[in-house]
Amino acid sequence: MASQNKPQRPQVGKNHSFWQSWRHAWTGLTTVVREERNMQTHLVLGAVAIIAGWYFGLSVNQWLWLCLAIFLVMLCEINNTIAENICDLVTGPHYQPLAKKVKDIAAGAVVFAAAFAVLVGLILFIPKVWQLMLTWW
Repeated sequence: MASQNKPQRPQVGKNHSFWQSWRHAWTGLTTVVREERNMQTHLVLGAVAIIAGWYFGLSVNQWLWLCLAIFLVMLCEINNTIAENICDLVTGPHYQPLAKKVKDIAAGAVVFAAAFAVLVGLILFIPKVWQLMLTWW
């Protein structure tokens, strides 16, 4: 049993099991959710879209498009976070035009994916919201 006062040594070798890999992956996901405000925003908006999909009774194909859009945005946000952290690790506190370029491109990928998600949301939900409004009038 490890002492509470002695910090664990960092792992420098390969993972020894599937579960060890899983724990590292889970730590990465929880880190990006905890530390990145934009990922938190994407999670909330994705949850709103899922609730709306449930409310409007999306078809299987519509669910696939909605899930694709949500996961694409989140994957781009994770990659954006990776790019930012690697650039910060390499450049430290110094400004580097190439690091800025990498960060801007990664952020652009998030915006591009988010635009796709908005387009999917509009295609899926405008007809359903319109139909709902017509029943109220």
